[in-house]
Amino acid sequence: MRLTFPFPIVVAALIALILAGCTTNPVTGERQLALISESQEMSIGAEQYQPTQQVQGGKYYVDQELNDYVSNVGQKLARVSDRPDLPYEFVVLNSSVPNAWALPGGKIAINRGLLSELQNEAQLAAVLGHEIVHAAARHSVQRMQQGMLLNAGIAGLGLALSDSDYAGLIMGGAALGSQLTMAQYGQSHELESDHYGIEYMAEAGYDPQAAVELQEIFVRLSEGNKAGWIDGLFASHPPSQKRVEENQELVKEMGSPGGNLGKETYEQKLAYLRSKQPAYKAETKARELAQSGDIDAALAKINEAIEIEPKEAAFYALRGQVLSEQGKEDQAQQSFDKAVSLYPEMFSYRINRGLGYLELKNLSAAESDLKAANEVVPTSIAYLRLGDIAVQQGQRDQAIQYYQVAADSSGEIAEEARRKLAQLTQG
Repeated sequence: MRLTFPFPIVVAALIALILAGCTTNPVTGERQLALISESQEMSIGAEQYQPTQQVQGGKYYVDQELNDYVSNVGQKLARVSDRPDLPYEFVVLNSSVPNAWALPGGKIAINRGLLSELQNEAQLAAVLGHEIVHAAARHSVQRMQQGMLLNAGIAGLGLALSDSDYAGLIMGGAALGSQLTMAQYGQSHELESDHYGIEYMAEAGYDPQAAVELQEIFVRLSEGNKAGWIDGLFASHPPSQKRVEENQELVKEMGSPGGNLGKETYEQKLAYLRSKQPAYKAETKARELAQSGDIDAALAKINEAIEIEPKEAAFYALRGQVLSEQGKEDQAQQSFDKAVSLYPEMFSYRINRGLGYLELKNLSAAESDLKAANEVVPTSIAYLRLGDIAVQQGQRDQAIQYYQVAADSSGEIAEEARRKLAQLTQG
């Protein structure tokens, strides 16, 4: 006998479940749905912070003083926020795309591309204050809950990744952080973060007028339509003249309290990055040349970038890829070696070198690099090639395990893994 329940009872039960999961927003004081607990929120942020950084360029490690400066400004704002007890962290990412984002639990990042567009510390405080509100008000968690309700799982977000050669190959939980950073906030969340972010700024001693200037910068940049920028900051934080006006009205209501701009300090802290801008412009041009097929010109351009900034691992990684395109595998490996030595934690550099070792038939070295890459950010390409290595080493069962993981992905990598898996299991 199958039991059935009247529709009103089902609705009442659903409403009771939702009400049981409601809590008070720590920033606005309003009631909101809370299907994800605070401990889960902290775990998600902590687990996703490192892989999300790496997918979006990795840490801008060549200037630790700049990272420390941004962190100090962020912590100053975090202390006056509505959730000062969150384990806030701040990092500068090595990407030219002007962007900033916050993961659950107060894990915040800002790209060097956005820092170079700002003019003073107060504008930096406006960016970080805005992101702190996103974290404090649990905006990312609320977006995740919407995905869970609509799609019965976080994977329902299904948003594209960007800013990485391996973006489409990232697997499993490591993709979640990037999905969250690229998911567009609703207008209410953006205005809410603007509003309370301005209040945090003022309380921390910054001139809130800088928040208005920041929105004006965003509007100007969005009108420029530079390649890749719309997929960065403006994908998740759509700018508008309305936000400029709303921010200006709030500052006016605050009675123009004034405050610190920090222009001189900001310029001092940005001096090194600004001096290396020609190197990153040369890298961008090298990528464009390589994509257009002008490999020789691309090599000359990336060598120019290395001459300006010899401490940047990304330049050596790109040079390795260009040299590999020219069939100069030994020279390519030397560049990949340099990239890994400068930034050993970066998963894509390990993949580059691992694939190079595989081409040179150095199976043990290739296996070591691909495993190291997967420990940070698992990718279908790494699992696929680890399967190939296991086959060559006569480890059939191990190869099957690797191929099964790669086969669960999508696209050409998954198709190749399925073919090889079938050969092993049916042969």
